[in-house]
Amino acid sequence: MDRRIRNPRRSPPTLPAWIPDAVDFHRTYIGEAARISLAIDLARDNVDYATGGPFGAAVFDGDGALVACGVNRVESLRSSLAHAELIALVGAQRKLARARLNEDGRHYTLATAGQPCCQCYGAIVWAGIDEVLIAARADDIESIAGFDEGPLPEDWTGEFERRGIRVVRDLHREAAREVLAGYVLRGGARY
Repeated sequence: MDRRIRNPRRSPPTLPAWIPDAVDFHRTYIGEAARISLAIDLARDNVDYATGGPFGAAVFDGDGALVACGVNRVESLRSSLAHAELIALVGAQRKLARARLNEDGRHYTLATAGQPCCQCYGAIVWAGIDEVLIAARADDIESIAGFDEGPLPEDWTGEFERRGIRVVRDLHREAAREVLAGYVLRGGARY
C-alpha cells in the first residue's frame, strides 16, 4: 500500500483532458460577458466532448484573471459532488492554498452556466466568493434538461447579498438554455 504523502497543491484528476486546449488560462477576462461566456463555453464543450453534464463554471480574481475552472463530472467520477461550481471552487482553493478565497482582501467572482443548486449554494457561501454571475435559471435547468436542483431558500439571492455576495442573473441566458437543449438532444443522462 502506498502511504506517501501527496502534494496538497497538486490537483486530483477531476478535469477532462480537453481543458488545457480549450481554456486560455493566461487571458484576462474583462467584464461580466467575457466571464459568463467562458462558463457557457465550458458547459458546451463538456457536452460536445461527452465528458459530463451541461454545466461549466469559472473563478476569477478581481483583475479578471482566471483562477480555476470546472465542468460537471457527476457521471464520469461517479460522485454527486462533482458539480462544475464545486470543481471550480476546489481548484481555486487548492491553487491559492486556502479555503476562504477572499481572505486575502481581494475580490473573487464565480461565473456559472446554470443557477447554483442547493449543494453549490452552500459551497459558495463558505468559499469566499464576492460575486456570482449566472446564465440559465433553475427553471430552465429543470424544465429543459430535467435535473432536480433541490431546495433553496425562498429569497436565495437576498441571502447571498446579505452575506456580501453580489448576484447577477440571466447573463447570456439563451445561450445557456441552448446548451441544456443540446444535452437533451444527445441523450445526456439526468441525475
